Amino acid sequence: MGFVKCPRCELNYMQESDQYCSVCKREIKGEAKDEYLEICSVCGENPVYPSKDLCLFCLKEIGKSNETAMQGEGAAPSEEAAMALGAASNMDEITLDMEADIPPREFGEITRELSLEEAIEEEEAESDEEDENEQT
Repeated sequence: MGFVKCPRCELNYMQESDQYCSVCKREIKGEAKDEYLEICSVCGENPVYPSKDLCLFCLKEIGKSNETAMQGEGAAPSEEAAMALGAASNMDEITLDMEADIPPREFGEITRELSLEEAIEEEEAESDEEDENEQT
């Protein structure tokens, strides 16, 4: 027996004797898709909250313990969050110290590459101007 592509979805392979692939059969019958449920890494009992590694119960417990720890230190969570984000109202106010974050050798290579890009842009602009002058 050979395998052929499903005539409905044209993605999955099925045996020649079947009418549709197993995925299309499930969709046609209206059956739910078998989804793998991840279990919470902390309690090991409940399914995880979507896009997290913990269940809802454990997330709430950790949130409560973080709030009490912050209040014990004397700083409110909203103040600490505001200080972490800073008071920048737009991206223009944010400055980066590029030389501190990038090693000097790599920083020199980056600036050289940027200057080459600028030179290429200038050459293209000059050639465009020459083309316009020739057409007139």
